[in-house]
Amino acid sequence: MYKPLEAFIGLRYVRAKRRNHFISFISLTSMLGIALGVTTLITVISVMNGFEKELRARILGAIAHATIQPADGSAMEWRAVIDLVEEHPEVDGAAPYIEEGVWLQGAESSGAFVRGVNPEYEPRVSEVDRKMLTGALEDLRPGEYGIILGIGLASRLRVGPGDRVTVIAPRLKATPVGASPLMRRFTVVGAFEFGEFENDSTLALVHIDDAARLLRMPQGTIGGVRLHLKDMDRAWRVAREISDTLPGYYIVRDWTQERGNLFQAVRTEKTVMWVILSLIIAVAAFNIISMLVMVVTDKQSDIAILKTMGAGPGTVMRIFVIQGSVIGVIGTVMGVVGGILLAQNIGSVVPFLEQLFGFSLFPSDIYYITELPSDLRTADVVKFALMSLVMSLLSTIYPSWRAARTHPAEALSYE
Repeated sequence: MYKPLEAFIGLRYVRAKRRNHFISFISLTSMLGIALGVTTLITVISVMNGFEKELRARILGAIAHATIQPADGSAMEWRAVIDLVEEHPEVDGAAPYIEEGVWLQGAESSGAFVRGVNPEYEPRVSEVDRKMLTGALEDLRPGEYGIILGIGLASRLRVGPGDRVTVIAPRLKATPVGASPLMRRFTVVGAFEFGEFENDSTLALVHIDDAARLLRMPQGTIGGVRLHLKDMDRAWRVAREISDTLPGYYIVRDWTQERGNLFQAVRTEKTVMWVILSLIIAVAAFNIISMLVMVVTDKQSDIAILKTMGAGPGTVMRIFVIQGSVIGVIGTVMGVVGGILLAQNIGSVVPFLEQLFGFSLFPSDIYYITELPSDLRTADVVKFALMSLVMSLLSTIYPSWRAARTHPAEALSYE
């Protein structure tokens, strides 16, 4: 079968020879180094993607992607606002709400946020109806003063379904004996768990009409409208577009203004980890350089003979470029296959290691996320594979250039 001269010689140099086992060993370690680097990079970034995805699901499952509030705190025609914003193609749902920081008193006491919701509209903007441990969102009925607590908050208050909780709002009302805070006794009708500390430990839900009565708000007055968007990453742009279309003066805020710093920190950490782990591939690429330099030194006479037979500098360069590139390609393919397999099965590998060594990586009494999530993305795999191939190719340039500058007379003078 026809094979170009450069490919024929370059591929022969990749294979082990009887008198250059050390060079072949360096070639093998270079392949394994690249494979290990690519596998580690794909696995770690996939795990970090999984953590980010899990974090988003747990945090943003309870908060809105965007909120609309009257700029002056006045009453708003929330049904008209909802009908208007739901015409936007990016809006998936909208719901009215009232939210206030309060003090809760059960068997114990704790600060919390009480959110007044409409059970009919709330499933459009949050997943709380799917996160209920006991009770249901429909158990919040106007005038019955029921309350649904986060599981952490219920544990802190030491209350359960049927128990009574006193809600004390930081607003004063005039009484014959002076000013006193607004308070009302509510009955616990359910509990939810998002698996995220802030929502589970500081959030309580009541019917929006009961919240308005507690806070002595005028009939029909609400705190604002919460929005759920089809693409949460476009929340900032959608919020501006909605703000421009609403009549009157409204404040439109998106989730990045409340929780954006947290997810920005995750992205920054992922970028730093990507740079650090890329050094593993860089080290393996340096191994290719050292291996090729030794091959060029060892093959001085072969190069000289090729040149005396008419091979030009370009031919000599391509021989060693092919040799180094083959090592990089094999290492990259091994790394991609290993990274994909490990990232897809990390959920099974970690429990096996925990059982084998008798330790728990994520104890449930410390972490809310007790499993190692993984989100393997094709774009990441392609990006890391291309980076590895480019590094491998660049590492062949200097040794190949040195080989091309070999002078036949000098190389053969000692033969």
